[in-house]
Amino acid sequence: MFAVIKTGGKQYRVAANDLLKVEKVEAKVGEIVEIGTVLAHGEGENVTFGAPFVDGALVTAEVVEQGKNRTVIAFKKRRRQNSRRKIGHRQLLTTVRISEILLGGAKPSKKAAAKAEAKAPEAKAEVAAEAKAEAAPKEAKAKKEAKAEAAPKEAPASEEAKAAPLFKAPKGEPDDLTVIKGIGPVAAKDLAEQGIVTFAQLAKLTEKDVAKIDEHMPFSADQIKDWREQAKELAKKK
Repeated sequence: MFAVIKTGGKQYRVAANDLLKVEKVEAKVGEIVEIGTVLAHGEGENVTFGAPFVDGALVTAEVVEQGKNRTVIAFKKRRRQNSRRKIGHRQLLTTVRISEILLGGAKPSKKAAAKAEAKAPEAKAEVAAEAKAEAAPKEAKAKKEAKAEAAPKEAPASEEAKAAPLFKAPKGEPDDLTVIKGIGPVAAKDLAEQGIVTFAQLAKLTEKDVAKIDEHMPFSADQIKDWREQAKELAKKK
């Protein structure tokens, strides 16, 4: 007896113990799968055709191997367009051995239903894992929001620390630092914000002070040393 079955969008003529490769079937090696899409069956010259499938007909098969087909290359080129495209594809295949061809609603000797029952606990575990995965981002988001709410309380202290000038400005009238070559109005304003407002202050800067300004302000150590030498001359004249 033979049968014509349809699986994976293709039709196959099969008989008992036939070994064939079909498009991937979700099953483990050794499991029994049922193919209910029987288009025709027959024995010798007596053939029965379905419309489109034969009622009560069923084909069972044992999964022998899960694998892949050979690589198929799809290459496309457009003339004079400097355009080429190369894509490789390997179709997933399942090798099965036909076990039985059943007619008239007959039941298979080996049932595939047991497979679905066995997978039920695994399905529950997968659902639980998915639920846990969905809950994790929510918990992380809640922690992040709580941290963000707590952060502003500490912000004022950090802002005060940032606002503190590097040096203490002396009392009295400030000097016009723009007289020094290389110090413009913007640089003079930056220095004043950090507490440097007189020639005497610039003239008395130590190497440690120069390094501090170099680290915290947009001026190089060489610039500051040059300004210090000029400030010494201006402080003497004053």
